[in-house]
Amino acid sequence: MSSSRAPRTTRLSLADARPQVGAAVRLDVWLDVACLFKTRSEAKRACEKGKVDVNSQTARPNRLVREGDCIRIGRPYSRHQDVVVRLPVDKHVSKSTARILFDDVTPKPSAEEVEMRRMERVYRAATRAAGAPDRRQRRELRRMKERS
Repeated sequence: MSSSRAPRTTRLSLADARPQVGAAVRLDVWLDVACLFKTRSEAKRACEKGKVDVNSQTARPNRLVREGDCIRIGRPYSRHQDVVVRLPVDKHVSKSTARILFDDVTPKPSAEEVEMRRMERVYRAATRAAGAPDRRQRRELRRMKERS
């Protein structure tokens, strides 16, 4: 009796996935392997939307990355992450091993940026609360209407 399930992808050690000198890997694949995005399709979508730059140029998902390339990833709320490719690997490795595939050179946020982010979080939470009432609030409103 044969199973119709697809074979599982196994995570390799870095020694098994070691690239050859001068090797190049597709950008969307490398972003997924390096655990900078959850899935390859998510990395591909970010590239297509112009959220990923390689060496200061907007990159398409099929662009090849090599050792030493500088990648800037646009993150939500006008933040960004800067990384430098150390090892261009196309085989999945464990998440702890994936951290050595790149150097994170994102500058630390200044005290003003930290305060600005905190204020943005407070603002978003306040505007979200101003929307439709939740179940508890609806019940309280109903009780108040019944009393009057």
